[in-house]
Amino acid sequence: MTQADAALATASAPARDGQAGREQPSGDQAGASTREKILDVALDLFTDQGFDGTSMREIAERLHISKPAIYHHFASKEEILMALHMRLHEFGRTALARLAGQTVTLQTWTLLLNELLDQVLAQRKIFLMHERNQAALEKLHRKDHDDEHDDIQQRFRQALTDPALPLRDRVRMACSLGAVFGGLLMAGHAFDNVPSAELGSQIRDAIRDLVADHSP
Repeated sequence: MTQADAALATASAPARDGQAGREQPSGDQAGASTREKILDVALDLFTDQGFDGTSMREIAERLHISKPAIYHHFASKEEILMALHMRLHEFGRTALARLAGQTVTLQTWTLLLNELLDQVLAQRKIFLMHERNQAALEKLHRKDHDDEHDDIQQRFRQALTDPALPLRDRVRMACSLGAVFGGLLMAGHAFDNVPSAELGSQIRDAIRDLVADHSP
């Protein structure tokens, strides 16, 4: 770990009584913490002023470290953008893991979407960053990313194409999935000023409407 990394980890630690007696993080832990701080600052800057409008120097200055300290963790600004994009994959992977070994029904699908929505709202800025920087993201290609992306999409498609489910249910499942991502991504900045709790409540209402059983 560089001296700049160590200084950042020390400066960002909260001051507490008896701090000298606390166990200090290992080099690996401090390095991981610095990496996450770089990603968090880059997320703010990429969201507010765009990927192209942000320089590595600005990220370093916001963190009060040198540019070489950033290059210790990321080889380029594009690598930072890819790392932020990969955070999106955690949402789909975690929620889909709940379906493993279960029979998919409208009820289990609704539970999955509500869990997914909770995760998305907790990290709402990542979706705003993604929407603002689509052009830059489309230029990034990496095999392991593409393979993982395809795997998550395939697992959603498997649920939506399961012949054991009635067509009407599968259509409602697909539309409700669109409600989650449409309300947060495809609408762009239309709901930027809406508090997350209120937006989440409205999206949940849309999900309930879409999966409700309207059989006579």
